[in-house]
Amino acid sequence: MRRREFIRLTGGAAAWPLVAQAQQPEQLRLIGVLMNRAADDADGRARLASFQQAMKDLGWSEGRNIRIDIRWGENDVNRTGKYAAELVALAPDIVLATGTVSVAAMQHVTRTLPVVFAGVADPVGAGLVDTLARPGGNVTGFMNFEYNLSGKWLETLKQIAPRVTRRSFEIPRFPPESLPSAWR
Repeated sequence: MRRREFIRLTGGAAAWPLVAQAQQPEQLRLIGVLMNRAADDADGRARLASFQQAMKDLGWSEGRNIRIDIRWGENDVNRTGKYAAELVALAPDIVLATGTVSVAAMQHVTRTLPVVFAGVADPVGAGLVDTLARPGGNVTGFMNFEYNLSGKWLETLKQIAPRVTRRSFEIPRFPPESLPSAWR
């Protein structure tokens, strides 16, 4: 063996551990999802698909660098509480909780695991966060709508129908048989 071949061979062998280390797979992150709907609910499935697509768009791919563990609480307090405890036992990196019941269940079982919520109408009123500006604790998220918009809705309504008054909004009483079956 010639000297240059020997150096090339040993130099290449010394670099193998570095190459092997560089090709390690990414760490698999676990995301827990606690949905407030039934597993067969079309709207719930659509929201979950939207979340998964957004994660994919951000470079997170199931099986490669994330695993998503989903529980469907169906807005049942007992079932949701059980599923919240199951998710915490899995030690996820973060939990996405939809609806007030799901977030409250998560808060009941953990005060340290990060929880991001969506679909909560009044997180301050429900006691989930301290304030909207500074949620505090381990919970943060997105409301259904911003309360400041209510005044804008009223202003828009007045522009569309200036003669509408409070009396215009009295709810008429209809006999149940006159209502469509889906409304009964």
